[in-house]
Amino acid sequence: MSTTAVHPAQVLLGAQAGAMILPVCDHYSGVEARMRKSLQLQAEMIEEFGACVFDVTLDCEDGAPVGGEADHAAMVVALAALASDKARVAVRVHAVGHPAFDADMAVIAGKLARHLSHIMVPKVESLADVLRAEQALLAAGAGDLPLHVLIESPLAVSNAFEIAAHPRVQSLSFGLMDFVSAHGGAIPAAGMSSRGQFTHPLVLRAKLEIAAACHAHGKVPSHCVVTEFNDTEAMTAAARHAARELGYTRMWSIHPNQIRPILEAFAPGEGEIEDAAKIITAAARADWAPISFEGKLHDRASYRFFWQVLERAHQTGRALPPEAQAYFKTAFH
Repeated sequence: MSTTAVHPAQVLLGAQAGAMILPVCDHYSGVEARMRKSLQLQAEMIEEFGACVFDVTLDCEDGAPVGGEADHAAMVVALAALASDKARVAVRVHAVGHPAFDADMAVIAGKLARHLSHIMVPKVESLADVLRAEQALLAAGAGDLPLHVLIESPLAVSNAFEIAAHPRVQSLSFGLMDFVSAHGGAIPAAGMSSRGQFTHPLVLRAKLEIAAACHAHGKVPSHCVVTEFNDTEAMTAAARHAARELGYTRMWSIHPNQIRPILEAFAPGEGEIEDAAKIITAAARADWAPISFEGKLHDRASYRFFWQVLERAHQTGRALPPEAQAYFKTAFH
């Protein structure tokens, strides 16, 4: 490894893509017993991989019983407060137009500001909704908490670039089922399936717009759910499609069995990791000047890509060559 003190994260600046680093899997739980199991599984996998390879998002929207929103929020606060410092725990609150939104933000953001990785806001339609959520964070004394937002309608898709541009927004997620339902029957039910969501033109267009908006502003595009949670083959195929063809760098899980297939699909292969480590090591030895690797010229434009490969390998718990491991023991990551 080069003796240079310059870390890749310092020198490889200027790329919009990869400006925000998040775990590639976001796992949702809405029932107390499943929340507890999810947090326990996260702790076990932190020990296994040596890094937090997925977020746990505790759900106060669809998970909360009608009329019992306050009790559900209090339960979520109690659970999240027990998570370790290594854990990444988030909460999905109600939409900004819901009667429980203000109470959710006051209780959850107010009491968990130091414990949460972010707040997820569903059914965001425009920048005005983001600003409303930000005001609620500030009122709760949680001014440092990032927002993740769900894009779930044709109007929201049309506003995706403006939403992604807001500095507090870290990630945009695609809400498949609400998006299909918002079309009043114009998209068939098959558009919500593991296969149909990748073939219907309106659904595919929405996914691409969201991914493009995120990459334009250095944010993380998060792919929607696969509801066939017992179909591992369908889950793996969807995750690979999202990661390799649609530009998504993160994906939702709604069942523990989906977490490892998502990690596997979003992880670079062994050969990709080995090449990236060799190229970054050679670049560091050359003080980041251009190099030749296997007959091809590389410079800082391609170094950024290969550094992102190593970051993604680390995020997904892949084994890194010794020369690359050192980069992830510093304060720059």
